[in-house]
This record gives sequence, C-alpha cells and structure tokens, in this order.
Amino acid sequence: MKYFIVYAHSEPKSLSGHLKNGAVAALEAAGHEVIISDLYAMGWKAVYDAKDFPERKDSGPLNYDKASKEAFTTGTQAADIAEEQRKLLWADIVILQFPMWWYGMPAILKGWVDRVYAYGFAYGVGAHGGARWGDRFGEGTLKGRRAMVAVTVGGRMAHYGPRGVNGTIDDLLWPIQHGVLYYPGMDIVPPAVFYEVGHASTEAVESMMQTYVERVLNIPSVDPIPFRPQNGGDYDDVQVLKPHLDSGMTGHALHQSEPAYISNTFLGTPGDYTPRHVPPTSRDGNAF
Repeated sequence: MKYFIVYAHSEPKSLSGHLKNGAVAALEAAGHEVIISDLYAMGWKAVYDAKDFPERKDSGPLNYDKASKEAFTTGTQAADIAEEQRKLLWADIVILQFPMWWYGMPAILKGWVDRVYAYGFAYGVGAHGGARWGDRFGEGTLKGRRAMVAVTVGGRMAHYGPRGVNGTIDDLLWPIQHGVLYYPGMDIVPPAVFYEVGHASTEAVESMMQTYVERVLNIPSVDPIPFRPQNGGDYDDVQVLKPHLDSGMTGHALHQSEPAYISNTFLGTPGDYTPRHVPPTSRDGNAF
C-alpha cells in the first residue's frame, strides 16, 4: 500500500515525531511505500495569496476561488501546491498527524489544506444544482482512498468525553474528519488519539508507540466511520438529512449510519475516565 503522511510539528524530538518515525519504520518493514510531507521541515507556505498563481493575468482584486480554479484547470498552480496534489493522488492511505493546539490543527496544517485543496481538485467537483450539490461527502477526486487523523492531546481523556469540559473529541475532529477528509471522497477510519502526552512516562510512550504502529498497519482492514454519503439518498434536495432517519443519536452521529462510531464510548464501552497523573520524563523537546 502507498501511505502519505502529512506531518505538522515544529520539533523533531517531540512525542509526535517519535510516533511518526516508529510508524514509518514499521510500514516500510512491512513492505509499504511511504511519502512524508513534514510541513515545518519543508518550510511550507501556510497562507494563500496571489503568489500561488505565478501566471495569473487578472490584475484586479484576488478572488482566490476563481484564481484557484483557473490555475488548476490550466496547469499553472504554484509548484508546491501541484506536488502535494500529486502525493494525494498517488496515495492509497492518507494520514494527518499533528498535535492539538487550541482545539484544532496547527496553522501550518490548516494552510496546507487551504492551498492544496484547489477549486476543481478537492471542491467544486461535479454538477451543482437541486438534489445533487456536487460530488462531495463520500464522492470526489479522492474517492477510493482511506484516511486517518492521528493527534496528540495534552488533556485527559475525560476532558474530551461525553461530559468533558473541552467538548467531545468527535466534535473537535468533525471539521477535519467529515470536512477536510470525507468531503473530497476519502473513507475515514477511527482516529488515533493520544491523551495526557505532556508528562507521559516511559512506559506510556512505549504503549502509545505500540498502539500507533498497530493502528497505521491496520488502516486497510478496519471498518471506516460510517458517514452518510451526501448523494446516497439519505439527504433531501437541499442536502438536509431526511426526517425518517432518526436513529436516536444526536449531533454529528446523526450523519452516520448504524452503528455509529463515537470516540471514547465506541460500541457502548466507556473509556477510562479515572483521574490520574503520570510523572514527567527526561524526554527532550516538546512532548506534544
């Protein structure tokens, strides 16, 4: 299989870097091909502007959507954008790996999405009108691929559980999993989320590594999150879920067929919400 890892952490000695390196070694040992876009190491340009369109003729105010569509259609995008699109098309499996900062992705990763997801490549695909509003949410350019989010989190699992003060991890990952990844057609497997990483013991780090290696190796075989496809008949002509599809679930789980995947309470099994503290280690660098 062909794995494409989009990695966003500024510190090579971080726990994120340690997990990424272990996963890559395991994948290559198993015979898989791996490409990594290490955004900080690449010096990735995180903001979109007119420089993304070196052959743009329009001298008026920049309409990024319009310019993106023209550049993608004519093959005149900035070289770094076209290269990342090539990697996405090459891949069978896409992993977004990052630390959770302020309830979302680091800005450099969001900037990767903003620039690489060009009009005509990741959105604006297919006919728009009436009951069919484009090829998206289960369809699109990246259909046939699988994707996973791998994220390190400083807080306890309980903070991100059903009654946690930070809101559920599913709510926080919804824009990424359902939006960034499912929107252009990829199937999304359950995320790999590692909690309390700021002061993880040596034993905890080893456990995280074993879990992550297992997760990445099993991406081709696990059941994806059963998101409802937009054009599969579950939504009406304004892309609203039909009234009779009421499974008793609430929130984002409504947009999954049964049984819905819910992090930390999957299949009715509650997560371990026991308050606990782990000792700091001598690990160099940022633990996230």
